[in-house]
Amino acid sequence: MKNKTKIYLPLLLGLVCAAGILLGSKINFSSSQGLFSSNPKKEKLNRLIDYIDYEYVDDVNTDSIVDVTVNRILENLDPHSVYIPSSEYASVTESMQGDFVGIGVSFYSVNDTIVVIQPIKGGPSEKIGIKGGDRILYANDAQLFNRNISNDSLISQLKGEENSSVTLTVFRKGLKELLKFNVKRSRVPLKSVDASYMLTEDLGYIKVNRFAESTFKEFKEGLKSLEAQGATQIALDLRDNPGGYLSEAINIVDEFLQDDKLILYTKNKKGAMEETYSRNRGRFEDKEVFILINENSASASEIVAGALQDNDRGIIVGRRSYGKGLVQREMELGDGSAVRLTIARYYTPTGRSIQKTYGEGNEEYFNDYVRRYKNGELRSADSIYVDDSLRYETPGGRIVYGGGGIIPDIFVPKDTEMERENLSYILRMGILSQFIFEVLEEDRDYYNSLSWKEFQNGDIITEELLGDFQRYTRSQNIPMKITNYKPLVKQYLKAVMAQQLFGQDEFQRLINEDDRIIEKVIELSKTN
Repeated sequence: MKNKTKIYLPLLLGLVCAAGILLGSKINFSSSQGLFSSNPKKEKLNRLIDYIDYEYVDDVNTDSIVDVTVNRILENLDPHSVYIPSSEYASVTESMQGDFVGIGVSFYSVNDTIVVIQPIKGGPSEKIGIKGGDRILYANDAQLFNRNISNDSLISQLKGEENSSVTLTVFRKGLKELLKFNVKRSRVPLKSVDASYMLTEDLGYIKVNRFAESTFKEFKEGLKSLEAQGATQIALDLRDNPGGYLSEAINIVDEFLQDDKLILYTKNKKGAMEETYSRNRGRFEDKEVFILINENSASASEIVAGALQDNDRGIIVGRRSYGKGLVQREMELGDGSAVRLTIARYYTPTGRSIQKTYGEGNEEYFNDYVRRYKNGELRSADSIYVDDSLRYETPGGRIVYGGGGIIPDIFVPKDTEMERENLSYILRMGILSQFIFEVLEEDRDYYNSLSWKEFQNGDIITEELLGDFQRYTRSQNIPMKITNYKPLVKQYLKAVMAQQLFGQDEFQRLINEDDRIIEKVIELSKTN
C-alpha cells in the first residue's frame, strides 16, 4: 500500500481534450496560396522574429516566442479557438480516433516497473493471454525496469508500426519462470461508448463519453444489442461529455428523427448558412428516448439534445448544459502544429444559439461553473436565468430558450452530498484506482477467480478494506472522514474494482446505482 504510482490509462485519453474545442472537420490550407499572400501585418511579425534571431544580445528560443504569440492571439478571439503545438498534436489527434496502434494494455509504473492494470478488450495483449498484475520487464532486448524511464518513453517502446512484432518478457506472481509473449501490434479500440445495458425490462441505457471517429458505430452496436434484449425506450447519457466530431453527433440524432427534419444549421461571418437534415431510416424513430445532460455536457452533446428537443422528440433530463455553440475547424500551420479556429456559430432547429457569453474574458468564461453553483442554479431550476427575448417555441408548443446551454425539460438538482463530490474528484485523480490496484495485487488469484455474479452479490468491500482506504488517503495527503458515508465509499470502491476486473460496462452499472437522474428517467419511463 505504500508504493506511489504513476498512472497511464490509454482508455482515458479522451479526457485530455478540453470541452468544446473538438467540434468540426479538418482542413488543410497549405495549397491555398491566396490566403497567405503578402501583407504588412504578416511581414512585421516575420521581421521581428528575424531581428530577435539574428541581432538580439542573448540566444533566444524563437519557437517558444512564436508559440506564446499564437496563444495570445487566439485567447483574444474566443475561448475555443486554440493552438495545438507539434509536440502535442499526435496525442490530441489520437484521442479522437477510434483506435491506436500498440499492444493494448493500461498500466501503472510501480517502482520503475510496468505493471499491467488490465489488457484492453479486443486488443492484442488480451488475445495472447497477458493479465492484470503482469510485470513487463523487457520489450525485445530493451530493459523497462529500474531505469527511471518516463511514461512517454515507455509508451514509445510498446507502440510501433501496425503489424510489427515485439517480444515481451513478463514476470507473473506465483510463477518461477519468466514468460515470453510475442505480440503483434495492431489497432486497439479506444471506446467512446462506456456502457450499454438494460435499466429495466423496457429501458436500455447507453453512456457516450465523447464523440470520436468510431462513436456512431459503437452506438449502433449498443443500440442493436439493447433492442435484442427487449428495449423499447433508450436513455442516452451525455453527462460530462465535452463534445467531438459533428458528423458522429448528427448520425446519432438521425437514429431518432424521421427523414427531412432539421438537425442544426451553421452561419459564418458572411452570413452564409448551411443546414443539416435527417436523411436515414433510424432504428428508434418511433420509440421513446431520454437524453441525460448536465453542466459539463458541451458542443456535440448539446447538438444532440437541442436537435431532439426542438423536434419534440424525447425528454431532456438533468441540468442546464455547458453552453458551447461555436464551430471550430482544424488548420495545419506547416510545422506539425495546428490551430482549431472558430469559423461559424451553430443554431438549433428553432433558431436558437446556445453559446454562452464570453465577453468577460476566458477566465470568467471557464469559471462559469462557480457562478452557477453560487447562484443556486445547480440546486433549483428557478435559479436558471432566462432571457425572454431569446424565447423560442417548438412545432409542438414546447418553450425553449437560447443564450447559453440547453435547459432540460425535467430538472434534477445536483447531489448536495459533498461526500459524493469529493469521491468523484478523487476518482478523477486516480487515487481510488491506485488503491484498488494495490488491493488486487495482494491476492490476484482470488479476485480473478470471481465470476461477475459472485462479485456483484458478494460483500467484496469489507470494513477492514474501508479502514485500509482511510489510511491510504491520509498517506496521499487527502483528508477524508468516511464514517458517515460508508455505503457511498463502498459503492465507489466496488465500482472501480469492477472496472479493473471486468471492464467499463460493469463499472458504469455500479457507479450508476442510486443516481438521481437515472432514477428520474426510470420513473418517467414507467409513465410514458
